[in-house]
Amino acid sequence: MKDKMKIAVIASGRGSNFRALAEATLDEGYPAEIALLISDNPEAGALEYARDNGIESALIDCGPKRGSMSLESSEEMHRLCVEREVGLVCLAGFMRIVKGKLLVEYAGRMLNIHPALLPSFKGLHGQKQALDYGVTWSGCTVHFVDAGIDTGPIIIQKVVPVLGDDDEDTLSERILAEEHTAYPEAVRLYAAGRLKIEGRRVLISDE
Repeated sequence: MKDKMKIAVIASGRGSNFRALAEATLDEGYPAEIALLISDNPEAGALEYARDNGIESALIDCGPKRGSMSLESSEEMHRLCVEREVGLVCLAGFMRIVKGKLLVEYAGRMLNIHPALLPSFKGLHGQKQALDYGVTWSGCTVHFVDAGIDTGPIIIQKVVPVLGDDDEDTLSERILAEEHTAYPEAVRLYAAGRLKIEGRRVLISDE
């Protein structure tokens, strides 16, 4: 088997999708391995999981502006990824808009997961947006990252029903379960060289 692709995960919170990716890489046949976790939050559960499981991690101050990252932090993340020969960057609950050198140099090599069926309900609280709008189906989307907010080409979507007694917590829980399968699958497809972007579409080749 050829060398596994090295991936970096950037997370701000509890890190459940980071954990799902890490557990997927334990499969000997999985074509990727996590080389680095980056977080902007010293209290992030993702950092604790990385420490407990021997995954290298880095804490980077992205600046005081909520939802935004400084250009200096973008350059530092890029430097860390290049030093570790990272081929793919995965955002997993990173609560800032990526910009600067990291975004430019990893164009077409950066993924994100969003808890809604894009292009509907972009941005924060996609689950609440879906409930407020009254949709009967929701889900999650893995997509490439571009300069917009949740606007990159879509790779995988998973669908869940919205139940009559759902609140934001119960809907989020069911969507999250699908995220934990969708994200590792999207990374697997990318690392195996099976994804090709053509305009707005992502084509998936056969094995």
